[in-house]
Amino acid sequence: MRTFFLVVALCFYGSICFGQQFSYKPKNPFFGGDTFNYQQLLSSAAAQNGLTAPTTAQEQESDLDRFGRDLSGQLLNRIERELSAAQLDGLNITEEGTFTFGNLNVEVFETFEGLVINILDTTNGEETQVIVPN
Repeated sequence: MRTFFLVVALCFYGSICFGQQFSYKPKNPFFGGDTFNYQQLLSSAAAQNGLTAPTTAQEQESDLDRFGRDLSGQLLNRIERELSAAQLDGLNITEEGTFTFGNLNVEVFETFEGLVINILDTTNGEETQVIVPN
């Protein structure tokens, strides 16, 4: 009998417990949280980020290497211009028609948009179109 009263007393004791209302307040300022949490959340995210931006070859090369690369590029461009001028001597690029320069087929024609130049690389099938407006 004593155990019965003990069990009944424990059941009533558990039903008399008090509770409170739960409230939710977001921490992230983008979702209504306190704006002073922004720096802490940003620094926490940066600390957890294991990714780094990939470095390019240009960022790793020295000024001397960059100067040499630029100089060789300028020399090659000048040689290309002189060879093109020698090859195109007497050719009017505004004439309509199809011209072949090694592996390149160049088609020139006039449209309402302006002068259209189609350049086709016959080795790999790549094509480029240049439109010179009127």
